[in-house]
Amino acid sequence: MKTTLYYFSGTGNTLAVARKVASLLGDTDLVPIAALMNTETITVPQGRIGICCPVYDMGIPVMVRSFISRLSVSVNTYVFGLLTFGGTGASALKMIDRGIQLRRGRGINAGFMVKMPGNFPPLSVPPMGSKQQSILAKAEADCARIAEDIKNNHEKRPGISPLSSLLQFLLYEPFAKNVHRSGERFSISAACTSCGICATVCPSENITIQDGKPVYADRCELCCACLNYCPVQAINLGMMFGTEGRGRYHHPDITPADLHRQKEIMYE
Repeated sequence: MKTTLYYFSGTGNTLAVARKVASLLGDTDLVPIAALMNTETITVPQGRIGICCPVYDMGIPVMVRSFISRLSVSVNTYVFGLLTFGGTGASALKMIDRGIQLRRGRGINAGFMVKMPGNFPPLSVPPMGSKQQSILAKAEADCARIAEDIKNNHEKRPGISPLSSLLQFLLYEPFAKNVHRSGERFSISAACTSCGICATVCPSENITIQDGKPVYADRCELCCACLNYCPVQAINLGMMFGTEGRGRYHHPDITPADLHRQKEIMYE
């Protein structure tokens, strides 16, 4: 059965997982959600469909929430959610479930989560070295198990996660309300080399290079791709504990060119 996997990725974790699962499933199209930002109604093809994205503040990226609200999907289609996360956030599966239920009268058939290295320096220092490699190795094994469940159209409804749901209730709506203005919190140091990688990797095309420096507009998703892919760590984010001296992370197999392609209609 053909599978269409819609994905959103900031620092590459989700794209790496989507690629892995797609390769294990076979006959799978990877479709970037960022390329569909301006599409009013999205009619899904026949076969299975999956929604793959990271967890943000115990929910899903605002761009992904908007995407789900524009989906036209049959009640008979096998629909699954596939989330990447660094700490916790099982309640994000319930958010996908509720969104799909509004579109077709029933929620997702299955929900899966893959733990990946954390990529939000204002909250925690990203894991490095053997710890990072251990997380990535386990993720590979998890992807194999998940792909087998999807192949069999396994029913795995999202469970109840009291703590994650409480945190989502407290954190997500303020995040969603203000996220597009998050560009105001980024600063650029004198180390900037005007390479333009930040604009290349931004999934919402929120960054332009003006007079050799990145300038942020009002479409930020707070994915932190710009922060984590900057080769000289010239970009910092003024939230929580800040980001100076706190390390950076992006998936080792995902290049800036890979992320740039998610703004095209089809990835591969």
